[in-house]
Parts: sequence; structure tokens; C-alpha cells
Amino acid sequence: MRIVFYGGSFNPPHCGHVEAAMTISELLKPDKLLIIPSNIPPHKELAEGSPDAQERLLLTKLAFADVPEAEVTDMELHREGKSYTATTVEQLLAQYPEAEMYLALGTDMLLSFEEWYRFRFLLETLTLAVFIRSEGEEAEMLRHAEYLKQQYGARIIPLRHEPKAMSSRDIRDMLCRRMGASFLPEAVYARIIANGDYDAKPELYWLREKSYALLKPSRVAHVVGCESEAVKLAMKWGEDPENAAEAAILHDITKKLSLSEQLILCDKYGIINDTVEEHNVKLLHAKTGAAMAKELFNISNEVYEAIRWHTTGKTDMTLLEKIIYMADYIEPNRDFEGVERLRELAYENLDAAMALGLKMSLEDIRSYGQEPYIASIEAYEWYKPYED
Repeated sequence: MRIVFYGGSFNPPHCGHVEAAMTISELLKPDKLLIIPSNIPPHKELAEGSPDAQERLLLTKLAFADVPEAEVTDMELHREGKSYTATTVEQLLAQYPEAEMYLALGTDMLLSFEEWYRFRFLLETLTLAVFIRSEGEEAEMLRHAEYLKQQYGARIIPLRHEPKAMSSRDIRDMLCRRMGASFLPEAVYARIIANGDYDAKPELYWLREKSYALLKPSRVAHVVGCESEAVKLAMKWGEDPENAAEAAILHDITKKLSLSEQLILCDKYGIINDTVEEHNVKLLHAKTGAAMAKELFNISNEVYEAIRWHTTGKTDMTLLEKIIYMADYIEPNRDFEGVERLRELAYENLDAAMALGLKMSLEDIRSYGQEPYIASIEAYEWYKPYED
């Protein structure tokens, strides 16, 4: 039985890690490929703000799910102190005494192998499979491999592998700046965003893909227009344009759902509705959309509230809330009497635009013989003093 194990902090596990595992699978054809996240790496400290061990384990399982023969194990996460490879090898030998064991590692780790804890035991027990990433690195690796062979009888084989230029440290730095999605497996990135690991914020192109998939095709143009308008308004009035874009992209993600489906989501998210809301899909989608966006994309409270109130408005709205309400109302695809004046006013006096927009909305609802929702009435009364 051939067992190869590949360890690391996997903080986070990225596409380079997965490609390396695929190389192991293709070239060594192991019966078992053990992916072993370390609890406390012996050669470096975990970065401040890293997810806990169980979260890293989950991310690692997501990352390597499609690698043949790969099995992610938590054997090092249960041990206290540093995760020494020698201790792991002893545990594996006890479990698989007849196994032929290989350790996959990079050239940099091979060059410092004599500094490893109980390195002689490891060289006696394991075959080292070393990733070679360039011709220059190959020459250096082969020289050192020959030295270890002559000095300690080491068994070392090369694994030719051309990884993407990436590191977990660089990716951690990217994630909080709405970057890094292309370096991570899709399931890993989605989990990081949903859980808020590494203070990650979603890349807007990725967020658009996820949002549009939840919409009726006929609504995508409206959401695109709403985002464009929200960013322009944000830049005009001094709001964060990325927050405005995020709220606009997500504001209608539950719009296509039926009343019964909306009510199911309300029950799921613990949303309490009044009698009017329980019978009005339009009112519910703002509440359920905000809740779903929080669950899937870990949006900030500011973005949550902007989505929550984009349909009815409310008294004393924040700048972001007003921007999303107005962008939804005047985006370029809207065409109704008075929209041009409303668009102009939105860039002259946002509070006056809120007053006019709310007034127009109330009049439109009443023209159908319906009574507007109380939140909209109260919002209009709040902004009425700003009427142009």
C-alpha cells in the first residue's frame, strides 16, 4: 500500500495546493493521499486573525474534494503543541505498519530538512517526493538530494510541477481588498465570504455572478442599472462606492420568489411580519433579500439595512439607504412620467429627491386603489420638509 501525505497550514487552501495534490495523484498514483492540516506549524506561526482549526479543516475538505484518492484528516488538529511530522509518521506507522510512505514537500523545505525535528528518523522511514518548479530549482534540489543520500541514505524523488504564482499569505492580504477569488477553489472562496474568514469582502464580479443566477433573466438589466446609478450617487454624495455597488447588486436576490416561498424564508431567518407584509410579496422581498445576502455573503449591517429599506423607505435614512432607494427608483431602465426631474434632483439635493420620490410612490399606489404601507407614509412625512 502506497501512502503519500501532504501537510501544511492550508491557511487558506488555494488552487496551488490543489494542483500540487493533483500532481501527486498523477505521478505517484497513491492508494491513499492524506491531506493533513497542521494545528501549529513547526516552521512558522499561524497568521494573526486566522480561522480556528475546525474552520481550516472544513476549507481544506472543500478544496481537495475532487482530488483522486485524497483524504483530509484532522489527526494533527487533535494534538496539542506544534505539529511535528515525526509524530504524525509514528501514528501512521502504527495504523499502516506495512505501508510504503512518501512525504510531499517543496524544494525550500528539503534544503532545510536537517533542521526538522527527528529528521534522521524521517529520512530512514520515508521517501521524500520533492516538487520542482523550475530548471534552476531542479539543479539545486538534485545537489542537496545527493548530499542527503550520501550523508543519511535518504530516498528522494523529484516531482516536476509548475504551480501558479501564489501564496496563502498573499491571498490573505488580497481577500480583505475584494481580491483573490481566482486563486481559490470556488467552494473555498464561497465559504470564506459567507463566514467572513480573513475579513474577506467579495469581489464584485463574483458577487454579480451569484446575484444574477438568483434573478429572473428579465430583472438582470434592472440590477445592472441600479448598480451603475448607485455608484454614481455614492461618488456624488461621498458614500463608499463599493458598499453602494454591493447593496445594489444584491437588493433583489429574492424578488422572483412567490409569496409562499417568501414566507418560508421569513420562517427560516426569524423575520417577524405584520398582517400587511404577510400578504405582500413586494414588501417581503426586501426583508428576505437582506437576510439571504447576510447568510450567503456576510454583508455589513450598513449594506443589510440599505437592502432592507430599498422598497418602502423609512424615517431618517442613512446616506447609503437613500442612495439605494433612489438608485432603484431612477436607474436608466426606468421610464415613467416625472423620472427625468427625479434624476436631476437626486444629484442636486438627495433629501429633496427622497421627498419627491416618496410622494410619487404614494400617489402611484393610491391610484390603484391601494393604501400605501405605513413605513412609506412615515418616510414621506419625514422628508416632506425638504420638498423642492
